[in-house]
Amino acid sequence: MKRNPLTILVGVLLLMVFVLLLFVYQVRKSQVAIVTTFGKATGEPTGPGAHLKWPWPIQKVYKFDQRIHNLESRFEQMLTADGYNLLIAVYVGWTLNDPKLFFPRFGDSIRLAEESLEDLLRNSYSSVVGQHPFAHFVSADEKVLQFTAIEQEILERVKAEVRLNNYGIDVKFLGIQKLGLPESVTESVFDQMRKERQLQVSTIQSEGDRQASDIRSAADAESAKMLADADARATRIRAQGESEAAKTFAIFEQDPELANFILRLRALEAFVNDKAVLILDTQTSPLNLLKGVRAPERAGAPIGAATGGTKRSQP
Repeated sequence: MKRNPLTILVGVLLLMVFVLLLFVYQVRKSQVAIVTTFGKATGEPTGPGAHLKWPWPIQKVYKFDQRIHNLESRFEQMLTADGYNLLIAVYVGWTLNDPKLFFPRFGDSIRLAEESLEDLLRNSYSSVVGQHPFAHFVSADEKVLQFTAIEQEILERVKAEVRLNNYGIDVKFLGIQKLGLPESVTESVFDQMRKERQLQVSTIQSEGDRQASDIRSAADAESAKMLADADARATRIRAQGESEAAKTFAIFEQDPELANFILRLRALEAFVNDKAVLILDTQTSPLNLLKGVRAPERAGAPIGAATGGTKRSQP
């Protein structure tokens, strides 16, 4: 029977694909692979790319994701150094950094590795929490809190345990996810926080009173200085005025009548202003100076006509 060349070509291609699947495996960029021969790991871990292998059951390939895996611990109760019960949960990020150590211990099971890591994690943060007082976790004073230092202590302890037990993983980061308080200690914690807040209020009030006292003292001192300066200036002005007055009195003593006349003129000037209409008694000093003065009979009349002291000339 004559076969179609196209059918033969398709069959050859399928056979080649099948052979490639048996003898070639592909590793992604984010992966690393372990090849086992009859169930035992052989050779070095292989990185990204295409690689050759013997078909199963001679060899088998196990691939591991090298990206960061996140793990969250359960919310568990711990005892602090000063005897307080504290509920705590932490989170951790880890990666597989040595497949030759990881595979013999956990095989290809990420779940089994995380269960073992969680046990180490629980022992580590239980030990660290027991070395710190309750105020390092819960306090109204930010200077007393030591969250960052405690997280770093737990991280270093977990890393040391992982290296000691040859887990073949690397813990990248760790942090406290949640904190809680049992009902038995909640009220006492609130009382302690209220006392700390009240102490802060008292400190702030005392500081405010001290600053207010300083401000009042400074203001009183400045006010006293200003009053003293004003009194000194007033004394100097009075002394200058008295000195000038003494000079004037010495002149007036030479002619008392002239002095009296000048004083009455000044008083009259004080009475009379521009556009002022006055009804005056000429018998009262200093207005008696106006007595005997008559207004001109017509416009252009000489001054003597008003005063009666000069005769007009005949035409």
